[in-house]
Amino acid sequence: MINAETKILFSGPMGAGKTTAIAAVSEVTPISTDAFNSDRETFDKDGTTVALDFGLLHLPDGQTLRLFGTPGQERFRFMWDILAQGAMGVIILINAAEPMAATHLRNYTIAFQKLCENRLAVIGVGRHDAAGAVSMATLQNVLNQASLNLPMFRTDVRKREHVVLLLDTLLCMIESKAELGSH
Repeated sequence: MINAETKILFSGPMGAGKTTAIAAVSEVTPISTDAFNSDRETFDKDGTTVALDFGLLHLPDGQTLRLFGTPGQERFRFMWDILAQGAMGVIILINAAEPMAATHLRNYTIAFQKLCENRLAVIGVGRHDAAGAVSMATLQNVLNQASLNLPMFRTDVRKREHVVLLLDTLLCMIESKAELGSH
């Protein structure tokens, strides 16, 4: 067990599925700070997270995961640093159907550089099968160019088992780091 309570971030651009992913696994009704989306040019959806999303997941070993979702819009970036404080790891969600997916991945690995460089990050790629989607190879190339060796999965954030795979992978990485640090 790492800590009795572990803080995990979900981050990525608007429309990547952070709110949906947290809702898929949270054992409590997630807290969401959605507000009316006034930036329909960037992403056509009714609401957008302006501060955070929050959910809880209790593991069989007694550990509690506190799941925090960051806002996706650049103008709320100041919240990323606030929410990253005390986080044990980050799940970066990318929407491959978005033409700027590779740029988004690059920007989020830079924003969470410390966690990424310490191999405390996992990438979930959604909508990878959409027409015109950015390829997994292109996204892998972004990681390679940044010298980041991070797991990347095709993900449907609406499916609990997909989000659990991302969390399980990240928790294994966190535990591995903790064990290496204790020797």
